[in-house]
Amino acid sequence: MLSYVALGLLVFVGLVLFYGIIAIHDIPYEISKSRNHPHQDAIHVAGWVSLFTLHVLWPFLWIWATLYRPERGWGFQQVQAQQRTDETLITALQKKLDAQSERLTLLEQALAEKKEHNDGGSL
Repeated sequence: MLSYVALGLLVFVGLVLFYGIIAIHDIPYEISKSRNHPHQDAIHVAGWVSLFTLHVLWPFLWIWATLYRPERGWGFQQVQAQQRTDETLITALQKKLDAQSERLTLLEQALAEKKEHNDGGSL
């Protein structure tokens, strides 16, 4: 009787481990499916291949699946748009700084002329 219980427990643990491994390997595919990833079929197939390579590929599949988001794609366009915005802002600030510098130079010249005029008149 005890050997039947042990055999049943061994089969149960084996099935749970087998199902657990298959469920874990499918996580990157589920992520890619929920994000409407353009390569979700490739990620799914690579997940099955990862079973035969003892899940060596699995972390890379996770990264691949999480890189894509529907609202921003791969994210490179947003970075480029941010860089363009930053460049525009820097250009605008540079123009403003140049205008302020020119204005300061004119004020310094006017102050120097006024001081010269006051010094020359008092002699």
